[in-house]
Amino acid sequence: MRFVSSRELRIRPGAVWSLLRREKDLVITANGKPVGVLTAADEERLEDILATLRQGRAQAAVANLRREAVHRGLTRVSDAQIDAIIGKSRAGSRRRVAGARSRRTASG
Repeated sequence: MRFVSSRELRIRPGAVWSLLRREKDLVITANGKPVGVLTAADEERLEDILATLRQGRAQAAVANLRREAVHRGLTRVSDAQIDAIIGKSRAGSRRRVAGARSRRTASG
């Protein structure tokens, strides 16, 4: 994959767009570090491309969570412990929602 500086994009946008048409994907850099990716798209395929990018991000996030869980030793948590954590979280959510409702009715 080709790398293009943000400066080059700013100074020679036409050349970068031509390169994008040829390469299909470009990595944009700032100070030599990647900051974004340009992906070729057209009106007909835009929604499919965006959905694919979002799906890839979600998969990367799940992989990162799994790596972190292994690193922190959380893969040895039992089903009962997981259920307890979920129950505690849900109970906290219910209390926050109930508190917000009571504040709305008191002020309304």
